Amino acid sequence: MEKSAAQRQSEQQVLAHVEKLVDEERQLLGQGERSAAEHDRLARVQVELDQCWDLLRQRRALVETGGDPQQAHLRPPEVVEKYIG
Repeated sequence: MEKSAAQRQSEQQVLAHVEKLVDEERQLLGQGERSAAEHDRLARVQVELDQCWDLLRQRRALVETGGDPQQAHLRPPEVVEKYIG
């Protein structure tokens, strides 16, 4: 099933956000010792990455099954943090 331009754009927006978060995560991880604020930010970035990957999986599953990818939604951290990578 071919994706519409809007579907591709929305997915590209999520992927662009993921890329920014991955860059920030790498920077924080590469610092060695981190302040408490940096440690907290790293934890938030990692949760947000989990949420974004989950959103992309939802969108792709909906497209594959003939559903509307716009029906996918960002799940709360307490849901996506329980997933096993």
